[in-house]
Amino acid sequence: QVRLVESGGGLVQPGGSLRLSCAASGLAFSAATMAWFRQAPGKERELVARSSPGYRSEYADSVKGRFTISREFVRRTVYLQMTSVKPEDTAVYYCKAEPTGMRDYWGQGTQVTVSS
Repeated sequence: QVRLVESGGGLVQPGGSLRLSCAASGLAFSAATMAWFRQAPGKERELVARSSPGYRSEYADSVKGRFTISREFVRRTVYLQMTSVKPEDTAVYYCKAEPTGMRDYWGQGTQVTVSS
């Protein structure tokens, strides 16, 4: 059974930093593409960052240079390091696993609020 558990969300001031974590179990973590999406109220869910098994990463234009996706294989965890956050980064952040040859899986989401 695939399980994705996010953590690390919360309230952060504009210009601050936050690190989200997603612990994965039940899948071949090293072979899966892992991604972070977010959904703000009244908006569609959008890709924030994606990390492929070949260590290639891609980012939404809105977060390039501010957010970094990374993996820790021993802990089977993917991280999203968020820096220089803005109020428009406020959203529920979701972890997504895209295992090869399998359906995609989503975490339950973690709220990030950027406000002074």
